[in-house]
Amino acid sequence: MDLSTLVLAVPAAGIIALIFAFYKASWVRKQDGGSQEMRDIGALIQEGAMAFLAREYKVLAVFVAIVAVLLAIGNSTGGPNQSPVIAVAFIVGALASGLAGYFGMRIATDANYRTTQAATKSLSAALDVAFSGGAVMGMSVVGLAMLGLGSLWLIFSGIFGVSGGGLVTTLNVLTGFSMGASSIALFARVGGGIYTKAADVGADLVGKVEAGLPEDDPRNPAVIADNVGDNVGDVAGMGADLFESFVGAIIGAMVLAMSFEAVSNDGNMAPVLLPMLIAAAGIICSIIGTFFVKTKEGGNPQLALDFGAFGAAGAMAILTFVLSYYLWPQGGTAILDLNGSATADVVLWWEVGVATVVGLGVGVAIGMITSYYCSMGKGPVNSIANQSRTGSATNIIAGLGVGMQSTAAPILVLAVGVVVANATAGLYGVAIAALGMLSTTGIQLAVDAYGPIADNAGGIAEMSHQDAKVRERTDTLDAVGNTTAAIGKGFAIGSAAMTALALFAAFMQQAGISAIDISKPEVMAGVFIGGMLPFLFSAMAMSAVGEAAMEMITEVRRQFREIPGLLEGTAKPDTARCVDISTKAALKRMVAPGAMAVVTPVVVGFLFGAEPLGGVLAGVTVTGVLMAIFMSNAGGAWDNAKKSFEGGGFKMDDGVTHPKGSPAHAAAVVGDTVGDPFKDTAGPSLNILVKLMSVVSLVLAPMLATFGALVQF
Repeated sequence: MDLSTLVLAVPAAGIIALIFAFYKASWVRKQDGGSQEMRDIGALIQEGAMAFLAREYKVLAVFVAIVAVLLAIGNSTGGPNQSPVIAVAFIVGALASGLAGYFGMRIATDANYRTTQAATKSLSAALDVAFSGGAVMGMSVVGLAMLGLGSLWLIFSGIFGVSGGGLVTTLNVLTGFSMGASSIALFARVGGGIYTKAADVGADLVGKVEAGLPEDDPRNPAVIADNVGDNVGDVAGMGADLFESFVGAIIGAMVLAMSFEAVSNDGNMAPVLLPMLIAAAGIICSIIGTFFVKTKEGGNPQLALDFGAFGAAGAMAILTFVLSYYLWPQGGTAILDLNGSATADVVLWWEVGVATVVGLGVGVAIGMITSYYCSMGKGPVNSIANQSRTGSATNIIAGLGVGMQSTAAPILVLAVGVVVANATAGLYGVAIAALGMLSTTGIQLAVDAYGPIADNAGGIAEMSHQDAKVRERTDTLDAVGNTTAAIGKGFAIGSAAMTALALFAAFMQQAGISAIDISKPEVMAGVFIGGMLPFLFSAMAMSAVGEAAMEMITEVRRQFREIPGLLEGTAKPDTARCVDISTKAALKRMVAPGAMAVVTPVVVGFLFGAEPLGGVLAGVTVTGVLMAIFMSNAGGAWDNAKKSFEGGGFKMDDGVTHPKGSPAHAAAVVGDTVGDPFKDTAGPSLNILVKLMSVVSLVLAPMLATFGALVQF
């Protein structure tokens, strides 16, 4: 079978993933929804989540329309290899990302109360429902991504052909698809993060610390908003995040494949098409992996989830070598430099396989490192819990220290991975390594999205007054979910670093620049500006959470004060008011950070040129990745340090056990509250910032090469 026929497997794999997602969604909806009270609470959460998504998408539709018009106008004058169809691809990418979020959110809110009911039977039954709900999110993301990319390739490669300018234009169309996905991802991550943390902070500080209420107590007015936030932030937000990571890694590798010799005929199209085919194979491995996520009563759900995810990664490593062997040009292919001359380097099929496995290994290593820093019972989390006995200040200091320390090992692993991947297959190898890390995104995201479903299930168990055994089972799933969420963020950040480097190299290739000379003042200025942006972006996100949380805290206090019988449990809170506060705050405050990511490359590129813009990309990549790791791991460690007190209490190093409700627990709650916007708003949004700026720059690169800069140095 030749490549022109085999590429049909790409959209076919997307359709298979969507069929599997539909099957899982149907199965979840057939499960018992429990008592009427459970169903009513679940309906409130679903109504709030879907209402937020509808309002968010209305705002984003305006943004997408404006950017699409600008892309069409700009690309219509961008030279012979550009076309307004890039604007169409941008819209398709945005729609696909939005649909993935919608499907995932819908089924997550269907699965949460069914997971609670399943927990009345067994831990295994609850895991099945929660994980199946997460699998719908995972398969929707990879299915829509592959269906979109594969269809666009088939359509536009047929229109333009796959040689010369036609290949360039076709890849630029796919880059537009990636930009659409990235734009939606950033707004979804920032908006969802602001929503969920405004509600979470209000629920924790007033309900738990001030009023002394248990977690998810139905008397707390912010509890429903908090549960809604788990879905809009950690389901729809994470789904959009990994959607654009997955697409970005594929596009980066495909664009860099143009640096290989003679890609104008089917026999040598392998470097261009192999990334899509690897991703398609990853879907099959992910689907198979989902069937191995099983546990027994009293078993460890973490082991079950790890077995499925790492098993899929192992199968993918083997399959990558098989694909490379059969598809790569016999005798290898030479790498071209930017002037079109062949270098002395020749890449062989097995080197492509090695680069992919390097990416898988880096992803697993970062996940294990993240698990160490964020898991309950481990040294870093215990050290934060221990320092809670002297108050909130020492808890926060310890958490900041753990977060900063946690950047070292992942960065060293990433550095080694980049060097090894580059040594085997050049920058194309780095891009393939990033794709290798994300090749099993379907099951990785299923494992990650399972967490907020389990969290919601615990909240519904508390609000519907279930037996303590039910809450114990959901808490077991939730504690594992916190670790899987942290590992998922580690994968996303690690892949962002490698994908950004691949996109950076692709930008240089498309812009016609062979090197970024940091000895030039204008380039160094760009590096400084890029290095500053993650701090400014994080400040905007954190400030948004703080301001929204103040509104929430004021409202919760007002209801406790003004609604007679609320604290006694004889009156119901006004939960709709809290949901509305979070929704308005998120929609109002998500625009500025997102716009900054899109506008900065445009301004720097057209005013100062491609090389200073390259400096900006270098700066934002370095500080963005470091800040993302620091904030995500610190927040995850703070969260599980708090949970260390919420079982039978936490035994300090001095031998004294501090129970739930003790001053040490209250200090840990404050630390967790500080960590919430770290791990769920600013931290995970930074990796999208890095990639979105790289993708926007890549889209602009041909125009920059054609027109140059307005300011001449």
